[in-house]
Amino acid sequence: MTRSAAEVMHDVIVAAVIDGLGALRTASKGVPNALLRDLAAIHPNTTFKDLPTDLQASIQTSVRSAFTKLQSEGYTVLNPKVAGVSPRPPRPQGAVSSGRGPGGPGRPAGARDQQRRPRPDRAPSGKRPPQK
Repeated sequence: MTRSAAEVMHDVIVAAVIDGLGALRTASKGVPNALLRDLAAIHPNTTFKDLPTDLQASIQTSVRSAFTKLQSEGYTVLNPKVAGVSPRPPRPQGAVSSGRGPGGPGRPAGARDQQRRPRPDRAPSGKRPPQK
């Protein structure tokens, strides 16, 4: 049975997390305080070089196994620079939308440009027409 790429990647990521936790445990040499210190040192701005060496090795192994697993499932993993595939051209600057609608940040989506024109039911001077 053929599995989707998402299913394969799910398995790869779960295995990588479990291997990473095992590598952190190995790096702490069984000392609980060292394990907690290593875990507390990991934050969103942590770089690969800041991680313990056992965890770095585990991540590198997981990346290699991810590519191997994808290829064994029949998916093609290409490097566009090596394979001669041209990457997508960059999007023009004007095509980037702010997601706020046609008028920009101050207007809700679908708002029309209202020019200063008198409404048909109002007098041009801005005064209301006399009541009947």
